[in-house]
Amino acid sequence: MNTKSDPSFKDKVIYHGQRIDLVLRTSPGNTGRRIVREVVRHPGAVIILPILPDGTIIMIQNLRHTVSERLWELPAGTLEADEDPGACAARELEEETGYRAAEILPFGWFYTSPGILTEKMYAFVAAGLEPGRQALEENENITVAPVNPAQALAMVQRNEIVDGKTIAVLLKYLTRTKRTGRRAERSVPARKK
Repeated sequence: MNTKSDPSFKDKVIYHGQRIDLVLRTSPGNTGRRIVREVVRHPGAVIILPILPDGTIIMIQNLRHTVSERLWELPAGTLEADEDPGACAARELEEETGYRAAEILPFGWFYTSPGILTEKMYAFVAAGLEPGRQALEENENITVAPVNPAQALAMVQRNEIVDGKTIAVLLKYLTRTKRTGRRAERSVPARKK
């Protein structure tokens, strides 16, 4: 819901950060009484599923300081102000993996945690990959790891991949591949005309 177009929602910023704002959102409850909720406003983000011609998925192992663990993930990143999600996906792919893509194809979007967070995550499939050098930010500790599709699915099932956005995009992609019977590199979404 866009609070800018709904006058019944009122936001009061109680913390303004570099990437997020914490707001107290006042809205009408189902009894007519006003309810106050804590909401994290987020500019949105992208997640990229990089696929090599043989179907191998380029994953990363990312040291996440928030949970003090190294997590298996797909490359992802936060949108800059007014940044196009496709441009952000190309930038983040190259920064985190070193790969450049001939094609960055839209693969849907979802809310990551709509009970508390406004983050809208745009998913992309990257194809026509050319290897290069990572360009990590100072706070990033990322290792690139190619994984075949069967191995990725097994890692989800064994709870080795615990990053929600990665699980969502991998399963969407892998179930589409299985359902259609197409090989992984053939199941890249068709380009919109």
